[in-house]
Amino acid sequence: MALRSGPLVVVAAAVLWGTAGTAGAVAAADPVPLAAARLVLGGAVLASVAAFTRSRRANPQVAARGRGVVPWGQVLAAGAVAGYQLCFFAAVQRTGVAIGTVVAIGSGPVFTGLLSWLIGREPPSRRWTFATAAAIAGCAVLVWGGVSGGVTGGADPWGIALALFGGLLYAFYAVVASQAIGRGTESAIVMGVLFGGAAVVMLPVLLVTGAGWLAHPRGLLATLYLGCATTALAYLLYGRGLRTTPVATAATLALAEPAVAALLGLVVLHEHLSPLSWGGLALLGLSLAVVALPGGTASGPAERVPARLGSVP
Repeated sequence: MALRSGPLVVVAAAVLWGTAGTAGAVAAADPVPLAAARLVLGGAVLASVAAFTRSRRANPQVAARGRGVVPWGQVLAAGAVAGYQLCFFAAVQRTGVAIGTVVAIGSGPVFTGLLSWLIGREPPSRRWTFATAAAIAGCAVLVWGGVSGGVTGGADPWGIALALFGGLLYAFYAVVASQAIGRGTESAIVMGVLFGGAAVVMLPVLLVTGAGWLAHPRGLLATLYLGCATTALAYLLYGRGLRTTPVATAATLALAEPAVAALLGLVVLHEHLSPLSWGGLALLGLSLAVVALPGGTASGPAERVPARLGSVP
């Protein structure tokens, strides 16, 4: 049962990520300080959960020996979490929302599959390859179809490069997290290390860009939701899903995020989808269903079971 529920848990995390745009619109704050506040709060919550999880280990001597020892790969991954945020917003500023979003989010599963192949020796299956390509195409059509003329900004080469680098950073920290969880580290601890470290990196960004908007109830409530739900809870779910779901498959399933964002924009913000966008949404949904079905993993039908599973409160 746990093996089969892994993709569903990842999709649940993607659904929470998809609500971030609507919550951000309520906050009425600039995107960079809002993203920094979200990551600082969410990272602090995940670090607290990680500390609590570590304290509940059955063997106190093992916990004492492991306290304060963090592999360098996870340290670099924490920097990648913060770097992804900065690259994404810089890319959007240079090349527009549509192009920046499609390149950054769409390249993530591709880079994740390649890194899994190079580092983890998990070759992608044909089914995953075709379904992922279709999902990325659906994501592109969904985003571009709702933009007048197809493009909101120029195809700035540096903007494209930043978006691609952001997708690579996402892939890197996802693969590092998956490997750590696969070696038996509790998923809550892995996410606490990555996002707690990213919170430390992003705190100066928040202070420099200004946090006065947090004094307003709308800004504060939106930040609490973004930090606690779309970051802390979402990545706890994502980490739990990575226990039994290959990371390349999880990265593809995470493309449910723009679909949820589009539907919420339609219902809550009264936005409109063009017929082309509806077609992209349908293609994206069908592709994700194909990936989520049993046997649709990145490395074939065999499921990956971690050596040791810890509990997440």
